[in-house]
Amino acid sequence: MRPTGVTTRSLACHDCDALFSAPVMKEGERVICPRCGANLFINRPDSLQRSAAYVVASAVLFFAANIFPFMTLKQEYRSNQMVLFQSVTGLIHQKDYAPLAILVAIFTLIAPTLLILGLLYLLLPLMRRRRLPGAVALCRLVSTARRWQMLDVYLLGVLVSLLKLGKLATLTLGTSFWAFAALIICLSLALGSIDLRELWARIEAAK
Repeated sequence: MRPTGVTTRSLACHDCDALFSAPVMKEGERVICPRCGANLFINRPDSLQRSAAYVVASAVLFFAANIFPFMTLKQEYRSNQMVLFQSVTGLIHQKDYAPLAILVAIFTLIAPTLLILGLLYLLLPLMRRRRLPGAVALCRLVSTARRWQMLDVYLLGVLVSLLKLGKLATLTLGTSFWAFAALIICLSLALGSIDLRELWARIEAAK
């Protein structure tokens, strides 16, 4: 059976710092601060289902972004394809660019992987009102890791580079590029579909 409500032990208003116990909430309801009227908490309808669907789509897109060509450069009779992870290995082979390669690997490969896997580990069992071992610690990790994934910043840098490369050779964007762009949208929607306080409340209520 689907849960009809979510409970939280206490809430602190982010505007006036009022601390109070929140009532039992049904889907679609919200909590408003009784002192200043600030909007504190929304129990979004089907938030877990929507977020889980976006995360599954993100996992598929992230896999596609890493196996298909990201772009192809052609100049006269020469052609060269690049896959996503080569943006890291290419920097490693350049002198004095190893620290930058590590940062690119963390922000565009490692952090998104941990974030997607962590969300799948949390959300799929919660849809059945179950909590897997380590869910509490993992929820803290996910809330931290989502601040460190910078796929949109990476894509912006890629677009700037593509404008320059387009003047030197014929540039063709591959399947990986479009999967990567769709990944950014899906992952952003997944993170925006559920409130962290609601996630904590559901974890506490799960068995």
